[in-house]
Amino acid sequence: MMISWAANAFVMLLGIAGGLAVGSGLVALLIVLDLIPRLAQLSYGFRKSLWYETAVVSGAVFWSLADFLDIRLWLPSHSSLIFVGLLDGIFIGMLAAALTEVMNVLPILAKRLRLSGYLVSLLMAMVLGKVTGSLFDWLVFQWK
Repeated sequence: MMISWAANAFVMLLGIAGGLAVGSGLVALLIVLDLIPRLAQLSYGFRKSLWYETAVVSGAVFWSLADFLDIRLWLPSHSSLIFVGLLDGIFIGMLAAALTEVMNVLPILAKRLRLSGYLVSLLMAMVLGKVTGSLFDWLVFQWK
C-alpha cells in the first residue's frame, strides 16, 4: 500500500514537472522567438495580433482538456479532412516562415551569454534531451 502511494506520488510529481517544462518551453518559444508578432507581421494583421494570441492559448487549453477528458473529434466526411488539412498546412507554413526569420536567435544568445565556445554542446544537449525524452515516452509510457 505504501509503495503504491509512493509510486503514484512520483508519477504525479513527474507529470507536474513535465507539464511545467513543456509549458515553459512553449512560452519561451513564443516570447524569445517573438513568434506571434512575427506571424502578425507576415500576414499583415498587426491589428489582429490579439486574435493570434487568443487562438494559441485557446488551442492549447482546448487540446489539453481534450486529451485529459479523452474527447474524440469525429468529422462527417472525407472532404472535411481536406479543409482541416488546408488550415493545418497554412498554420504550419506561417509558423515555419516565422521561425526561419528568427532562427539566428541561438547564436546571438550564445554570444551575449558568452557561450559561443559551447554552442555545439548546447545544441547537442538539446537534441539528445529531446531524443531521450521521446524514446522514453514511446518505449515506456506508451506500453502502460
